[in-house]
Amino acid sequence: MPYLDHAATAPMLPEAIAAMTEQLGRVGNPSSLHAAGRRARRVVEESREIIAEAFQARPSEVIFTSGGTEADNLAVKGLYWQRRDLGGRRVVTSAIEHHAVLDAVHWLGEHEGAEVVYLPVDALGRVRPADLEAALTEDTALVSVMWANNEIGTVQPIAELTALARARGVPFHSDAVQAAPFLPVTLGGPDAVTLSAHKLGGPLGVGALLLAKGVDPTPVLHGGGQERDVRSGTLDTPAIAGFAAAVQATAARREEATRRVSALRDLLIDRIRAEVPDAVLNGDPADRLPGNAHFSFPGCEGDALLMLLDARGVSCSTGSACSAGVAQPSHVLLAMGVDPELARGSLRFSLGHDSTEDDVKALAEVIGPVVERARRAGLT
Repeated sequence: MPYLDHAATAPMLPEAIAAMTEQLGRVGNPSSLHAAGRRARRVVEESREIIAEAFQARPSEVIFTSGGTEADNLAVKGLYWQRRDLGGRRVVTSAIEHHAVLDAVHWLGEHEGAEVVYLPVDALGRVRPADLEAALTEDTALVSVMWANNEIGTVQPIAELTALARARGVPFHSDAVQAAPFLPVTLGGPDAVTLSAHKLGGPLGVGALLLAKGVDPTPVLHGGGQERDVRSGTLDTPAIAGFAAAVQATAARREEATRRVSALRDLLIDRIRAEVPDAVLNGDPADRLPGNAHFSFPGCEGDALLMLLDARGVSCSTGSACSAGVAQPSHVLLAMGVDPELARGSLRFSLGHDSTEDDVKALAEVIGPVVERARRAGLT
């Protein structure tokens, strides 16, 4: 049964399962001073070092969270609150961010006095550096633009965008949840980077916010003062161990995996176009995530396509898993100027470390009949 929804969550890597399982049977709060606590702390700190090395950060710059959503909220809200005290009121983000950023920014505008500026994107889903440059003002508190889009796979010009923000002294946050499995994500351009373990073969429920030295957001959670007093809460030692193992394995195989998965993606695109000639590929055809192929199918409803494919053993998505089941066009596609009717008939196929050519062939065998049946259903 082809699993083509790695962008929603990737199967755990064997290395991550082994590392997490080893810790599950052991006791010890990493904040405790006794031997069991010190042992757990050692696991956490060794994991922190592994993750820091992989993303070219200092260990002290790795802040563990419960996942990408918490890390995004900590970056967006925390940096805004910290900068607001210095006179910063403007928050600049793109119109195609994940809802973990969009909803946090919207909340700041509704409840915390933020002036929110949404950067437009072009027809390929790219933020234009000139638009960011025009949006930067003396009272800009922060910029948040994702490294690569979770729906259409377009990779943003992060180096150019971060340089513009840095020149104005404005903190730049990037949600790199989708980019981290395949792209050379580093802390050094952006001041804050969001990671999520389960998108790169680690466990659910753990992630990290990479925070450059000197970048100190106001905490969202208060309690025990863990993680530099930035993120309170008892650390999940087994999950963190699994996270680090997944990061280490992914980094070691990134080059080969990127080549292999990119080739599978191109094959998938070719096979879908052969079976459904009027299918529309969304996103940047030249600079997209290796595992992403996002199509709109004219005359179809995305949910109907999803369920018909699921009945044939193919797992995919209509877009972000966080908005699955919501009967409305993707905000990403609408921001790109896609017609709402066409946007509603879209599917995301995402490949990963365990994807094979057989998965692509299995999809190709059923996509034509599925689209034909979905179109017939739309006419009744």
